[in-house]
Amino acid sequence: MLALLAWLGIRHLTDAEFWSPFAGVTFGVHELGHLFFSYLGEWMSVAGGSLAQVLLPLAAVVYFWRVRRDPFGAAVCGAWLAMSLANLAVYIGDARAESLDLVSFSEDGAVHDWNYLLHTLGLIKQDRQIAAVVRFAGCLVLGGSVLLGGSATIRGARPAPADASA
Repeated sequence: MLALLAWLGIRHLTDAEFWSPFAGVTFGVHELGHLFFSYLGEWMSVAGGSLAQVLLPLAAVVYFWRVRRDPFGAAVCGAWLAMSLANLAVYIGDARAESLDLVSFSEDGAVHDWNYLLHTLGLIKQDRQIAAVVRFAGCLVLGGSVLLGGSATIRGARPAPADASA
């Protein structure tokens, strides 16, 4: 399982067109994020998709780590976060080019979230640099998740201490 997560994460981080079930879930979370944040105004509605696709897997990491005390579960969610960051980096890096096929539920058509966001922040010319930072963060998160998952697997594979009463 850990090897599969590592492989999927690497594929997401190195191939902009790679698809996995994680990408499908991330897409759904992204679109719901627009709706969830829409009550906070236009800018937050546009940013809400990307916020949701990062915050939900991050919240899942925290849940498995702090509440469930399940480091392997946290590692799986961390791998999902890394894949989400890889997906986000592709979207950010496309802000100027606007060449990605976009999905919209609006009658007005699709708006490229990151073109809009970076324009309003005066950072549109830095789209590729910002994307590179986000991709690098995804690499770090994936590496940490694989290490955490490996550590949890090794600790879980150790035999239980011998019962002293036997």
